[in-house]
Amino acid sequence: MSTLTQRVNDGLGTESAESAASRVESDAIVCVSGFGSVGNPKAVPSALARDGRSLSLTIISGGSAGGIIDGDLFEANAVARRYTYQAESASRRAVNAREVAFQDRHIGRLGEAVILGELPPPDVAIVEAVAVGDGWFVPSTSLGHVRSFVEAAETLIVEVNDAQPVELEAFHDIYRVPMPPRDEAIPLFEPAARIGTSTVTFDPEKLVSVVETNEPDDPYEFRTPRDVDRAIADNLGTFLRAEVERNPALSESVRLQFGVGSLGNALMAELGTVDFGDRDIIYFGEVIQDGLLDLIDADVLQSASATSLALSRDGQRRLFDDVDRYASKVVLRPASISNRAELIDRFGVIAVNSTLEVDLSGHANSTHLNGTDVLNGIGGSGDYCRNGMVSILTLASTTAGGAISRIVPMVPHVDHTEHDFGVVVTEHGVADLRRLAPHERATELIENCADPSFVDELTDYVEAATAREGHIPHDLGRALSWHRNWRGE
Repeated sequence: MSTLTQRVNDGLGTESAESAASRVESDAIVCVSGFGSVGNPKAVPSALARDGRSLSLTIISGGSAGGIIDGDLFEANAVARRYTYQAESASRRAVNAREVAFQDRHIGRLGEAVILGELPPPDVAIVEAVAVGDGWFVPSTSLGHVRSFVEAAETLIVEVNDAQPVELEAFHDIYRVPMPPRDEAIPLFEPAARIGTSTVTFDPEKLVSVVETNEPDDPYEFRTPRDVDRAIADNLGTFLRAEVERNPALSESVRLQFGVGSLGNALMAELGTVDFGDRDIIYFGEVIQDGLLDLIDADVLQSASATSLALSRDGQRRLFDDVDRYASKVVLRPASISNRAELIDRFGVIAVNSTLEVDLSGHANSTHLNGTDVLNGIGGSGDYCRNGMVSILTLASTTAGGAISRIVPMVPHVDHTEHDFGVVVTEHGVADLRRLAPHERATELIENCADPSFVDELTDYVEAATAREGHIPHDLGRALSWHRNWRGE
């Protein structure tokens, strides 16, 4: 239970969101809290969207920042540049129209990239909290890179949200990773251990405004699992059963990560049906989704470590109504910890992420339709793919009602190379690529993961490509024609 007695400690005055927004320069570089579209500031960005000035803001967030920031601000033409992940239709349209300059990045090092000046130095950090005092605040439903953003920013605006329970303090474990060159290991040796504090501290001189709000997070909306989702989950379960028996690193415990989204949530549910024997099942990832709460309630999951509570409305209610019980199992960390290569490797994480398409050489595109139009961003999938002990990508084998294959000769944009993941799962089966040469991967993917309606065409492509010499067989003109045909070119 939280020991906080005041939302806003004595001596700190408050002001309206409109007044706080007026403190933000029209061309300011703004870091915002928020990850998984929760824990983001709401009142001040909304006031900025209504601002009568001509704004040209640079927005930096550690993950998806919600409909106000990536929706209302974009619709108001208030954003000129965006780092590093967006997940709303308004931001997506503006980015693909090149009206807003967007750079995508891996999540793990984003916080230190801001501190070290790899990204533009922030003028202001706008963050959501459940309480604030002299030189400290308690974040709300996500941590992301908020601690690093506050350290790097010249000034700070804190929204204290009465709609978020103060008991969220119990989830937080906030630790500052030393900047490079690093001369010490992160002292976290069990996924559920705690090494930090429940507050973000800052120079009190930075605080220029405190705004009181009462606006709940927009709940995460998970679609009802489709037949294809259930088939993918079943095939993943089959693979995991065999892997835990084969792999000596999994003899005592299984540490897993799942990407955010409806498919990831459906895959989590499959864990409840997998017989892991007497092994401890532990989650070490980015987001807590409803599926993880289900596993905790079923006493399947020993612990869960993440950086965000990306829950549905029902999931929020369940967690808020029983904070103490869930806080005994769940810990929220900065993304510099949750996505750290050092820790993903140390804990031997099995990483499970979704992707848009996989090619026959073993490369994956997770972000760009036809290699051109960005959907959301790479997020943390690269952090986990490259550093996971076992790295798995999941996807339906087709899209557009079965008209387009997602197993392709060559992806038009590469987010994860052949060296970054080893297993592909679709509704048709599992392709284990870990021991295979490039031409062998093609056969494995076609036989186990491709939709039957595309098997002949993919097989013809491989036969033509392997008719010539070369370590990686390609027929470049024919490979790219797949994507040109789908674009109607």
